[in-house]
Amino acid sequence: MTDNTDFRIERDSMGDRQIASNVYYGIQTLRAIENFPISGIKPLPTYVDACIFIKKATAIVNGELGCIPEDISQAIVKATDEILAGKLREQFVVDVYQAGAGTSHHMNVNEVLANRALEILGEDKGNYKRVSPNDHVNYGQSTNDVIPTAIRIGGLLALARTLHPALEKAIAALENKAVEFQDIVKSGRTHLQDAVPVRLGENFRAWAQILSEHQNRIYTASGDLMVLGLGGSAAGTGLNTHPEYRTRVVEVLSELLELPLQPAPHLMAAMQSMAPFVNVSGALRNLAQDLAKISHDLRLMDSGPKTGLKEIQLPPVQPGSSIMPGKYNPVMAEMTSMVCFQVMGYDNAIALAAQAGQLELNVMMPLIAYNLIHSIEILGNTIAALTQRCIEGITANKERCLAYAEGSLALVTALNTHIGYLNAAAVAKESLETGKSLRQIVLEKGLMSEAELATVLNLEQMSSIVGG
Repeated sequence: MTDNTDFRIERDSMGDRQIASNVYYGIQTLRAIENFPISGIKPLPTYVDACIFIKKATAIVNGELGCIPEDISQAIVKATDEILAGKLREQFVVDVYQAGAGTSHHMNVNEVLANRALEILGEDKGNYKRVSPNDHVNYGQSTNDVIPTAIRIGGLLALARTLHPALEKAIAALENKAVEFQDIVKSGRTHLQDAVPVRLGENFRAWAQILSEHQNRIYTASGDLMVLGLGGSAAGTGLNTHPEYRTRVVEVLSELLELPLQPAPHLMAAMQSMAPFVNVSGALRNLAQDLAKISHDLRLMDSGPKTGLKEIQLPPVQPGSSIMPGKYNPVMAEMTSMVCFQVMGYDNAIALAAQAGQLELNVMMPLIAYNLIHSIEILGNTIAALTQRCIEGITANKERCLAYAEGSLALVTALNTHIGYLNAAAVAKESLETGKSLRQIVLEKGLMSEAELATVLNLEQMSSIVGG
């Protein structure tokens, strides 16, 4: 230690270093800062929360079991509460791309908690003989079991805070639009060509159903995140842990998070396999694929205003061009597509990182942690923004929808069972070549009566089959 007000001296197995007096991280974090000036991307706040919750639970349990002094346990717990309340967030500084398995970030957490606990106890930062990042904050733990647990907890927190609430609101908004637009008939399209008439409301109801099914898939996949390998310590052996620690720490963490967490049946397996993260990421990718498709549909249906479909109007939220006055672009849908593409890319990186583990540990976990939690959060934030600034304000161009439906050659499909497929195809071809209506050609050929046509070519009836 030193009395110098500008820096303190810290020591690790590699030697001594000066640490700025005002920072709460220590020598191992400093080395990581120097070693990994890669992206400038710092740990996600949710990931920090996950790590801090783990450290709170471990401090409580190790204090209860007599593994660390009670006053130190209480000081660590107080420090975790302060950080969870928003303090010292700027002290978590290690780049996402760092030492394998996440040791650098893990020590960043341990050092910040140790130094803040020292202050709470009336000691100077860096007095690790009193409170040690390794011997007290990290007692009975290892990067081997803390980081996989933090990814699980971070994923669960992100889902609860961002994605699931956003999906619920989006589904409700789409259902509301389905009711609002249920009586509007439009032309269906397959292969980007005319298809049979459909209800505009059913388009929105279908999207609501799609998102609802994705939410269920994500709920199912995230169940694996509830199973924790905390207590595995080094290589899943449980070395240096109290016999009761493994079960008790999961109980306390469950209480803190109000989640039904449970210990893994095999600690080494929980440490080695990244399958739970790949599973959740795959469910997110699946959602992103359909969400991108929905955003593309919204852009197509809003295309125009004069030379596109313009069946619906997305709410204009900002000017769309730096040179063309009066132009408004579907920017919320465009942003949604870009986020979806990013999530798909993250999923590929997670899959590659998951298979890159060797023997008792996967050292690519920092990448998995960032990509998984970030995927959840940007999807949730995107869906929330799309709902509020786009879906809720969509209006329909009823006249344009009806004109397309009435002018669609696909109406001839309804004639199949009455005049046969080949006759119907001939009618459609003549209509396209001559500009005559389907109705006129059928009557001229004597294929059906006026009364029969009025019944068969009833747009309301044709488009009401799905919606009822």
